Amino acid sequence: MQTQEATITSPLERRLDMAVAVSDIERDIETRLKKLARTVKMSGFRPGKVPFKLVAQQYGVQVRSEAIGEAVQKAFGDAVREQNIRVAGMPRFEHKEVDDAAKLEFSAVFEVYPDIRLGDLSDKEIERPVLEVGETEVDKTVEVLRKQRTTFAETARAAERGDRVVVDFTGRIGGEVFHGGQASDFPVICGTGSMLPDFESQIVGAVAGENRTFDVVFPADYHAKDLAGKTAQFEVAIKRVEQPQLPEVDVDFAKSLGIADGDLQRMRSEIKTNLEREVSKRLRSRVKEQVMKLLLEANPIEVPRTLVNHEALQLAENARNDLRSRGIDPKNIGVDQRWFGEQAERRVKIGLILAEVASKNGLHAKPEQIRAMVDDFAQSYEDPSEVVRWYYSERQQLARVEAFVIEENVVDWVMKNARTTDKPIAFDQLMGAAA
Repeated sequence: MQTQEATITSPLERRLDMAVAVSDIERDIETRLKKLARTVKMSGFRPGKVPFKLVAQQYGVQVRSEAIGEAVQKAFGDAVREQNIRVAGMPRFEHKEVDDAAKLEFSAVFEVYPDIRLGDLSDKEIERPVLEVGETEVDKTVEVLRKQRTTFAETARAAERGDRVVVDFTGRIGGEVFHGGQASDFPVICGTGSMLPDFESQIVGAVAGENRTFDVVFPADYHAKDLAGKTAQFEVAIKRVEQPQLPEVDVDFAKSLGIADGDLQRMRSEIKTNLEREVSKRLRSRVKEQVMKLLLEANPIEVPRTLVNHEALQLAENARNDLRSRGIDPKNIGVDQRWFGEQAERRVKIGLILAEVASKNGLHAKPEQIRAMVDDFAQSYEDPSEVVRWYYSERQQLARVEAFVIEENVVDWVMKNARTTDKPIAFDQLMGAAA
């Protein structure tokens, strides 16, 4: 095999020229065909008795293709190991036309991983949000849990914000009913944003049995492109107005939260324990967001497009799976991996930087750290021991936990090496999305 030094065609792209002796490939082809001849079955011949010439005629093209493919792959693998090249993704092989029939010459075009020189973090700042869970936070969480268990009772009064109004509606654009513009017995909770704000505001004040007609302008950035920016006329029949009723904080309420004997003090204690765990996770998540942003700013790098494209492809597939899990056919949405390009590039950058920080600073996951994280994951399940066994029986899942641990180690390392200040955060601000 003949190999030249890899040439640089762009910051992360390389071209490697190689040549393989045709005589070596021919010997490999003959060996493969002889081996195949010992077992191949062909009409009119006993197994192993098919003439070599017939075997070569029948399988020669396939075997030659396999032999050349493996010879090229081996030559490439030997070359990158010899030159200590870190290849990112699969190479693209290009055949070269030459006069020398004794050699098969080709080029491999591929990307390499970037060289990362970690930046100094000593002058970088991170604000660590802090929050202590007390009785006030438990009270607010109880209220959230009450709202989640709201029931509705029919009322004769006019609809108010927070009421559930059951309607039939027909929406038209240019006199034609548009796709998704018609429904019967459709529940709308006024003021929650489940429908367009203009639609909800028009049914506030209505009473059961009333009919209303009004226009609604779809936002310019509306997700359904064929409706974005257009004005629709709606005919709405108010069938029922239902007012919300929150459950009392009593024994039955406690039982609905899994407290078998309905003890309210035990209920509050469990809520506080779960809340402390959730608050801790959210506080850590905010710190982690800052750390990742800091690492990206301190370590600007280019990343292989091969890795970015692969990550975007995976994100697109995750989105399709999420739609399927919600009963939506992804074909109706037309999920495109190009939507995820920016997110994919950021994830690849963070992944490479995290790996470099961990490698340079010995931040690899220790067995006891992995076990502690598995135990923490398992706490939210009814049978934690069964969950732990599942993790340790699934190597892929355990590898993900290991990656999480390394990420946590890097976050801790950055917190020690950057300037960190504590900053109190309001409970409502931290938990706003959930509330």
